[in-house]
Amino acid sequence: MTVSVEWLDDWDAIAARAGDTLDRAHRPILFDRLHWYRLMGRHLYPEAPPAVLHANGGWLFLVGDGPRRAVALSKWYGLAWRSIGDDPAALEAMLIETGRRYDRLILNPLDPAEGSRLGTALKRAGWQVFSDCVSTNWTIDVTGKSFADFWRERPGQLRNTAARRIKRHPLAITIHRQFDASAWADYESIYADSWKPSEGSMPFLRALAEQEGAAGTLRLGIAKDSHGRAIAAQFWLVENGVATIHKLAHREGAKEISPGTILSHAMFRTAIDEDRVTRIDFGLGNEPYKAEWMDTPNPIHRIDAYRPGSLRGLAGIGREHAARLVRRLRGG
Repeated sequence: MTVSVEWLDDWDAIAARAGDTLDRAHRPILFDRLHWYRLMGRHLYPEAPPAVLHANGGWLFLVGDGPRRAVALSKWYGLAWRSIGDDPAALEAMLIETGRRYDRLILNPLDPAEGSRLGTALKRAGWQVFSDCVSTNWTIDVTGKSFADFWRERPGQLRNTAARRIKRHPLAITIHRQFDASAWADYESIYADSWKPSEGSMPFLRALAEQEGAAGTLRLGIAKDSHGRAIAAQFWLVENGVATIHKLAHREGAKEISPGTILSHAMFRTAIDEDRVTRIDFGLGNEPYKAEWMDTPNPIHRIDAYRPGSLRGLAGIGREHAARLVRRLRGG
């Protein structure tokens, strides 16, 4: 049976075609929702219209990124990206159609299951696929556990450090479940005074916090010192039994009292004992401290796919083979 594929490059047209199928009620994961993609499109790709494919209820959210090249509509705030829908024929048809417009696809970040599914579908659609592990996602399953259970399983050094810091430097901690403009101002001030690099789009993060605060999933933790100065902040979302840590920062001048550790202790306790989550997700990155709080590292993949029937595609394939040969020769 022939699968009909359509391109959509206007958010209102996408919304009209999707109806409520990409809304919160039907999509339990934030990164599968139209509101998420639309928010990213408005703030992170303001000059690039979306390049979205739809077929038989399946979706591919892409955006053009140079001549004959498209990337997953994700950017640095997206902790996961995937094709939406369960019909393999629809996915293959959309990828064949993508090859009529683009010679290269960059799809990232992908969990192993999605990387395998997309890799297979891309090959069937005529693309040449190169996959690399590019990051790590740390998680922990806390099903049926209290915070006390979770805390007993953490490394002794972390528990001892937290106990000393909490006793010596008591902080006033507030966890906001709805958007609060004053708390958000504290978050922005802390981030600007932290070790973190310049934020990609603070307006995007604020819009996300406002959206999720209205939905009741926001957990914005602010820690203040004895002088009432906000010195640490964490931006979590809690939904459908999963707590996801999106952002965290502390003032560089306060690092000797470990305000991040103290705030994390409170955030984890609230998520486990009050929200009764079953899983906590520490986002992307393999920073050593994450292993103290989590127990499962999950590889994150990136796919670079090329269309062999074009000169640009063939050139890209050649570059990929050359780069892999160099890495092998260097022992990488």
